[in-house]
Amino acid sequence: MKTFLPVFALLLALFTLAACRDEATTAATASVREPATTWFPLTVGEKAVEAQFAVERREQQHGLMDRDSLGQNQGMLFVFDEPQHMSFWMRRTRLALDIGYFTPDGVLREIYAMEPYDETSVPSVREDLQFALEMNQGWYATHGVKPGARLDMIQVKAALKNRGYDPSQLGLE
Repeated sequence: MKTFLPVFALLLALFTLAACRDEATTAATASVREPATTWFPLTVGEKAVEAQFAVERREQQHGLMDRDSLGQNQGMLFVFDEPQHMSFWMRRTRLALDIGYFTPDGVLREIYAMEPYDETSVPSVREDLQFALEMNQGWYATHGVKPGARLDMIQVKAALKNRGYDPSQLGLE
């Protein structure tokens, strides 16, 4: 019994330390994965907007789901770490949106309308896209923002840095 108590106490202490470390790790990870809620200034073509930046996979998967409204000049910019073919859908999204697909240099190449709750994918034609900007449906047409317009990449990089990301690690020079 004498050797059992010290061994038991040691095991209990090690278990407690491991549990505390796991809780701290989980808390730190969870804070990084919370949906983006900060609004950042962003210029698209000549138009000023406010955008939330979805960078983490969880943020991108959640997007604008479950929202009841979006300001007239507000949207969400999805930032991917490399150029790719894109495809979005509207699962649990109550808002009618337009999505613009942009190349790594910030040039708008494609715009599509998306209907609330429609789970049909809205794929891009191009495979060299790195950003997607969701805005209220009709925003691009109303503001004359057409393919060829550019995102202000200085603002994109500044917002990413503000969120704690190194733009170069996301393929942005």
